[in-house]
Amino acid sequence: MAATRYPPQGVRGVSVAQRSNRYGTLPGYFQGINEQISVIVQIESRAGVAAAAEIAAVDGVDAVFIGPSDLAAGYGQLGQAQHPEVQAAMAQVFAAVRAAGKAVGILAPVEADARRYMEMGATFVAVGSDLGVFRSASQALRDKFKSA
Repeated sequence: MAATRYPPQGVRGVSVAQRSNRYGTLPGYFQGINEQISVIVQIESRAGVAAAAEIAAVDGVDAVFIGPSDLAAGYGQLGQAQHPEVQAAMAQVFAAVRAAGKAVGILAPVEADARRYMEMGATFVAVGSDLGVFRSASQALRDKFKSA
């Protein structure tokens, strides 16, 4: 976890102007940031699923996030995150991480998927992304001016 903390608790590189300190505009940023850093690791492979309990047990890991598309690919189901084997793997991760007392999340921009993952044990669900919002707004704008 040393790579996630600033000295003297860790070895993280120091930049005085970056996104988490509002590009250098947050007074006192370095005085308390080590206590505010959250470490979220991502599981996207069969090996990650098999080791989910061990990963969640690592001191300093605050949460585990499932990458559904990469996980599906790792199970030989490229583009098919709904495949039963992939869904079973997700359920296994949800259970293992929750048993470790950690938060577990997933990306699910489709409402039905988000609700199913919450029922399966997800404690947080990313229901959209900056790219998805940008794409939707751009398509809506294009459609508004598209000739018939």
